[in-house]
Amino acid sequence: MNTGKATLADAEAVSSNGSQAAAPGAFRIFSRVVDWITNDRMQLINITDRINDIVRKSGIRDGMVHLQSLHTTTAIFINEWQDALIHDVKTFLGDIVARDTRWRHNDPAYSDCERQNADSHLRGMVMGQSLCLQVRNCTVLLGTWQSIILAEFDGPRSRSLSVQVTGISA
Repeated sequence: MNTGKATLADAEAVSSNGSQAAAPGAFRIFSRVVDWITNDRMQLINITDRINDIVRKSGIRDGMVHLQSLHTTTAIFINEWQDALIHDVKTFLGDIVARDTRWRHNDPAYSDCERQNADSHLRGMVMGQSLCLQVRNCTVLLGTWQSIILAEFDGPRSRSLSVQVTGISA
């Protein structure tokens, strides 16, 4: 008897280039690593459109998208993308983790790190390096004012984000 539900036997892993086609209603996994070049030591980037493009290209109608920064000095979070608020977020993060504090990570007596970026690591830790969001109708489910934001705390650098979309194909 066919219940219309996907089973583990129906699961299909999709290669990193997404070249395999899945039958409608099949469970699939679609993975990408995407890169950004940042310009400032602390920079916030609205990545919502790029993530939605990846979700659309995945061919997944309903499921989850998992975003994971591949760096300890970046973060990913959801908030409103509005100029005054972006300024306030940067000020807030600078206030809660001051750069000029005598961090052991920055002290050659305790650490071999030459970047003196303890504040960047701590900001990344406070904000978090991953998000898991719902996918509905081939798009990331977000509230009216919500945007997906990548935070750079130790730039300028090249940054990578792993994106994995799982769910039922369109």
